[in-house]
Amino acid sequence: MGKLLLPLASLLSGVAMLVVGTGLLFSAIGAQSGAAQFSALVTGLIMSAYFAGFVFGTYACPAIIRRVGHIRAFAAMASIASTLPILHALWLNPWFWGALRFVTGICLVGLYIVVESWLNVVARSHQRGKVFAAYMAVSGVSMALGQWLILVGDRFGFVPFALVSILFSFALLPITLTPVAEPKPTEAPKLGLVELFAISPIGVIGAIASGLLSGAFYSLGHVFGQGVGFSEAGIATFMAATILGGAVFQWPVGHLSDRHDRRWVLFWVCSACAAVAGAGYYLAREHESSLIFLGIVYGGLAFTIYGLSVAHVNDLIDRARVLEVTGGLLLLHGIGATVGPTLGGGLMDLMGAESLMLYFAGVLVLLALCVWRYTSAGPVGQAQPVHRDDYVVMGSGSQAVLQMDPRHDKASEDRR
Repeated sequence: MGKLLLPLASLLSGVAMLVVGTGLLFSAIGAQSGAAQFSALVTGLIMSAYFAGFVFGTYACPAIIRRVGHIRAFAAMASIASTLPILHALWLNPWFWGALRFVTGICLVGLYIVVESWLNVVARSHQRGKVFAAYMAVSGVSMALGQWLILVGDRFGFVPFALVSILFSFALLPITLTPVAEPKPTEAPKLGLVELFAISPIGVIGAIASGLLSGAFYSLGHVFGQGVGFSEAGIATFMAATILGGAVFQWPVGHLSDRHDRRWVLFWVCSACAAVAGAGYYLAREHESSLIFLGIVYGGLAFTIYGLSVAHVNDLIDRARVLEVTGGLLLLHGIGATVGPTLGGGLMDLMGAESLMLYFAGVLVLLALCVWRYTSAGPVGQAQPVHRDDYVVMGSGSQAVLQMDPRHDKASEDRR
């Protein structure tokens, strides 16, 4: 294990700087869009372009990597990714920013694919579960830290974009200087979305809904904070508290779902989270200071929905199909994240900034009703779960990180 600590620490530190920079870029665009008086719908469309690029990149980047190799692809996409934040500061135009966000999404998913592939090389089969957990923990904490960096320097000028560029550039150092063997290109198994829905409607709807929620939160959280009267420090605290709440609550909620029917756990999580979001809509008008505590609870519930959906579907399938099923759910999550900022931004334009909480509540109520409908009608796809695996903390990433999912290791052991 000692020989693996240095390359593992180097790769994770590079990931941390990439994620911190990503979080800061979300905040910087939200702050400057508000200062430029872009409507919430326009801001949502700009942010949606990032997730659209991320989804598109999951198909385009593996082909590029197979053609030129991991190292050359990584160098090219890293060079572009570190340049794009500076271009945001040169011209304040929503169409231009939308195009930049789309290309940023492509480049970042390409970087994640390469880094996660290298992590798979570094981690041996019996260590991948621990590496996966460390990767998820580093990503969650780094995204929260990225919210605070918006307070450094002039948040409405060049400084935040320069910081993002610096972080992306510095992320290359620990990664490129670590002697890690180049991974072999792999083809991710694919599963038709219609077939996936037939296996578990709850899992499919839950994955889309989790994307609708997280995409809108990351994209419009800063705009929401400005609209309800938060200071910049208050906005950073609200965003960071919500993200960290999501990271911490996944363990107790996941443990609860391991002991009870995951569908009913998902139903009650959605119901409670909808109530919290509804309370947030009321509190945002008169008692905005209480939103920070509410954000911890909201994040702690909302960020478990994707993991619960994945765990439920994996309970219903043969372990040999874990990778293809989880990859399909990740794609659906990305599609939801692409649509979410536009829907949320449109509602905020119609009803005010505080209506972002109404958007969250509406998505959660619809998901809860769908879960109740399919659960009350009886198990779908299988009379009983094929097996029960432990809940695994999940987050958005590329297909490559799924190779480290402990459920994939169990599937490999079963095949042997």
